[in-house]
Amino acid sequence: MNRVPLSVEVITKNEEANIERCLKSADWADEIVVVDSHSTDKTVEIASRFTDKIYERNMDIEGTHRNYAYGLATGEWILSLDADENISEPLKEEVMSLLRDEPRAVDKHDVYSIPIKTFIGDKWAKYAGWYPAPKVRFFKKGKFRYDNSEVHPRTFYEGSCGHLKGDILHYAYKDLSDIFRNLNEQSTLQAKEWFREKRKFSASRFIRTSCDRFLKKYFLPIKEYPTKNKYTKTNNTMFQIVLLLFV
Repeated sequence: MNRVPLSVEVITKNEEANIERCLKSADWADEIVVVDSHSTDKTVEIASRFTDKIYERNMDIEGTHRNYAYGLATGEWILSLDADENISEPLKEEVMSLLRDEPRAVDKHDVYSIPIKTFIGDKWAKYAGWYPAPKVRFFKKGKFRYDNSEVHPRTFYEGSCGHLKGDILHYAYKDLSDIFRNLNEQSTLQAKEWFREKRKFSASRFIRTSCDRFLKKYFLPIKEYPTKNKYTKTNNTMFQIVLLLFV
């Protein structure tokens, strides 16, 4: 039975510690596309063992960079990964089943969200909004894009969104200090972007938003799914770190 062509897309920069594990989990795809941002380690050398479709581009603006990478894919469907992420075996089987079923089961929706199972060291960050934290990562080419923001770009898609059960495994942080380092980098980029946009911000808004998220995540745990033309932020914010220490 013919299978609908699938491209797995990965963006990298100095990911020699992660890239082999990532690409091994995707070696069943019809195509692997790697867009590298001028790595100075062995990332490209390792990636070349799995694909000859390796492109270099400076990652200037995250949303623009990711959209560029999606445009290089030749498959009808795209599965998007970061270099520190793996495709779990249940997710692999779920995607393969959708791609090979007749009539084309995958065409029931235009995009699919996937739960992200994040690890801090060897600990699964299961609570405080860290899981399932689903994101649209599996989509028909041309139906999904990011806006042109430098950090935490919003996502937009056309059509309907389905929800898969298999996880993407995200080996995100070595320890809590690694979380704070990443948070500091991301907050600096966000602050620069907001300064350029002349966006107004206040201490009272910061306190109100933090308390609101803390209460919702701790006392009212709910499943969040991406909605059309909306970015659902479930990333590493301070309240999530605090909650993680409680549970």
